[in-house]
Amino acid sequence: MKIHPTAIVDKKAKLADDVEVGPYAIIGPNVEIGKGSIIGPRVTVEGYTIIGEGDRIFTGAVIGSAPQDLKYKGQKSFLKIGKNNIIREYVTMNPGTGEGTATCIGDGNLFMAYSHVAHDCRIGNNCVIANIGTLAGHVTLEDRVVLGGLAAIHQFTRVGKMSIIGGCSKVVQDIPPFSTCDGNPARVYGLNLIGVRRAGMPQKAQRELKKAFKILFHSRLALKNGIAKVKKEIASIKEVEYLLNFLKDSERGICRGGK
Repeated sequence: MKIHPTAIVDKKAKLADDVEVGPYAIIGPNVEIGKGSIIGPRVTVEGYTIIGEGDRIFTGAVIGSAPQDLKYKGQKSFLKIGKNNIIREYVTMNPGTGEGTATCIGDGNLFMAYSHVAHDCRIGNNCVIANIGTLAGHVTLEDRVVLGGLAAIHQFTRVGKMSIIGGCSKVVQDIPPFSTCDGNPARVYGLNLIGVRRAGMPQKAQRELKKAFKILFHSRLALKNGIAKVKKEIASIKEVEYLLNFLKDSERGICRGGK
């Protein structure tokens, strides 16, 4: 291990042999850090926090501090971070609120400076949270989501995979998968063509999704009627079925079409 002499690492913390800890960092007693991870200068890692392999945490981030939730009364809860994440300067991440609950973060995500992940969030793989992007409690981000800078997501909101949300957006309802959204409140403006192409989605699926988006978000049909029309007129492929199931399962309501 490469631990700077000014760092404070509790003797009970579990660090892999090759972990690096920078100047003035603080690692608490219930922390576990996996192979190849780098903890930068003045980073604080506390609480019951598990950091996977190959993560890099930059200057001043505070990881695993108590949830900012008035219901929290010292329960034993967790923050679990996967592999190969980049957590930039002054990012904050909180564990779950209830006894035994957890905030869970997948692999390969980028959290830019000053972004915040609140208690009980679920974040998939390969997401990008831009500067000062804010997730309230119990937010779910599926894989390959991009959240623009200064955007904020309301508690209990679900963001579908391969969607992109513009900077400064106010998200108060669920964001459909594969969508481009923006605004205050956020609205769907179309299919996230760049995102789905980068993910290697077949061209047929892109074409069918584009047709489905036109019906669901720009036809002025009620959502239930739009879903029925898509089922009748659009090819039944897995991407379209995923979209329809996401819409049907929504509890907060769905962001609909913009201008």
